[in-house]
Amino acid sequence: MPEPGTTAVVIVLPDAAPLLDAAWRIAPALVRHGVPAHVSLLYPFVPESALTGQDEKDVRSLAASFPEADLLLEETVTVSGFVGVTVAQLQPIVDAFRARWPGLLPYKGRFGARPAAHVTVAMGADDPTVSAHVRTAVGRLLPLRTRAAAVQLVVLTEDGWRPRFTAPLGDQAPMTGEFST
Repeated sequence: MPEPGTTAVVIVLPDAAPLLDAAWRIAPALVRHGVPAHVSLLYPFVPESALTGQDEKDVRSLAASFPEADLLLEETVTVSGFVGVTVAQLQPIVDAFRARWPGLLPYKGRFGARPAAHVTVAMGADDPTVSAHVRTAVGRLLPLRTRAAAVQLVVLTEDGWRPRFTAPLGDQAPMTGEFST
C-alpha cells in the first residue's frame, strides 16, 4: 500500500466510471475506494517532499505537447488477480512520461519495464470465478467511448488521493480539476 506523500501522474477518464461500478457490484473490495477510472502515466511519481518546480513545469509542458484524444476502450485483460481495460491510444503519452523520468520504475517494476496503458478495473481478484465475473461484466460495457483531456498530478494524503494540479493536453494554460469519484 502506498504511503501519504506518494504521487502519481494520471489521466482521469470519467466516462469509464461504469467499468469500475460493474466490478464494484460483483466484489466491492476489488475496486480502490475514492480512485476514479484513470490511466496512470507514471506511478509512483516523485515523492511529494521531493517534487520541484521543474518537475511540475515538465509535467505541464509534456501534457501540453500531446493533443486531447477521443478513445475507444475495447479490450479487457486479466492477469494474476488484475482486471483492466487496455487504452493503447494513450501508450505514446505513457511512454513519453516514463522516458522523461527514466529512474522511476512504473509500479516499482511489478509489471515489467513497460506495462501497457490501461484502466485498472479490479485488483486482488485472486478467485478465478470472481475474476471471470468481473471480466464478463466489464466486457458487456465495451466498446466504450471516452476522451482524454488533461493530465493530473495527484498526491496521496491521509484522506485519500487529491489533485495537486491539472494540466490540459495540448494547452499551456493550467486548469483546475478534481481527482474524485
